[in-house]
This record gives sequence, structure tokens and C-alpha cells, in this order.
Amino acid sequence: MTSTVTYLGDLRTEAVHLQSGTVVITDAPTDNQGKGEAFSPTDLCATSLASCMITIMGISARNHDINIDGTRAEVTKIMEANPRRIGAVEIKLIMPAQTYSEREQKLLETAGRSCPVALSLGEGVEQRIHFVWQ
Repeated sequence: MTSTVTYLGDLRTEAVHLQSGTVVITDAPTDNQGKGEAFSPTDLCATSLASCMITIMGISARNHDINIDGTRAEVTKIMEANPRRIGAVEIKLIMPAQTYSEREQKLLETAGRSCPVALSLGEGVEQRIHFVWQ
């Protein structure tokens, strides 16, 4: 078992990662009867894509002696109405201000785009990924 999720009432859940004990609270978004006081489940899905991409890029960077410390992502989730679902996730990956060769850029971009979350999202979720090399 990976985690447990408990409904706390008022459209809020508490998820506990069993291995670490880390707790994540979710709240329904304001456009779907919630308070928007925490990540919504769909926010977590979109954010997981960015986190997974950076993690897999980090593994590739470590294996090729490339420093990507400070890489960050700006995530935008775009919802569809009928049925209510994630229609697209826009991720802007901002790389640290240092020089990366074309080979390193291609290696890191390929690694990020092949992360498990990216490969798990269905065809109905458009992934709009943009890398910013400073």
C-alpha cells in the first residue's frame, strides 16, 4: 500500500504517504463548490507532472554530471467542462542561469518528457511543455 486517504468533510481530504508519514491536504477548488484552501486533486495531478519531469531530469543530470540545481517549473492546469476533467497542463521549465550544450539540453528535455507521469496521462490531457534555457 502506498497511501491512505481520509475524507475530513466539507470537500477536504487528508492523504498520508505510508513510507514517510508525509501528509497532504486537498480541498475542492472554488469553481467546484470548494474553498480552494489547499491543492485540489487535479492541481496535484498537474503539479505531479512537473515534479516528475524535474526528478527524472535530475536522475539524468546526475548520471551525466550536469548540474540542474535550482530548476523550477511554473504549472498551469486547464480544466474542461463536459465532462469535468483536466484538458491541458502547461509547464514552463526554467533552467538555472548557466550554459548547457545542445546535447545536454536535448538529453534533459528527452528525460523530462519521458517521465512516468507524462507517460501515464491519457491522450485527452494535452501536455504543453516549454523549456527556458537562460
